Amino acid sequence: MNANSLILCIDDEALGLQIRKVVLERAGYRVLTALDGKSGLSLFSKHPVDAVILDYYMPGMNGGEVASEMRRTRAEVPILLLSAYVDLPAEVIQSVDFTLMKGDRPETLMEKVQEMLASHQANRGDAGESA
Repeated sequence: MNANSLILCIDDEALGLQIRKVVLERAGYRVLTALDGKSGLSLFSKHPVDAVILDYYMPGMNGGEVASEMRRTRAEVPILLLSAYVDLPAEVIQSVDFTLMKGDRPETLMEKVQEMLASHQANRGDAGESA
């Protein structure tokens, strides 16, 4: 079900981004990375992304702004927002499908990714694939 799923990770923190990329690739996912919201939106518009993992606090555009822009163009793609902040604005939480604390274990991240992809597959299945 999740084989070859393409996940876009956006985070201005290069080390955390690289660690998530390795964890996801070891689990069999294809991964695109971006170090800022603008680059992430560019990749999002050019590639058939199945899910997004997005940092909240970034220079330029924050994760809430990036998620809102993604929703305008491809609302069906699930978004997981990572944050070290406990009190995220309500409108930001409403613009994403899942939230996760940045310090959570890789296993927790993988559970959320599997949940996101399952919901995305179900939505794509509703549309049906014609052959």
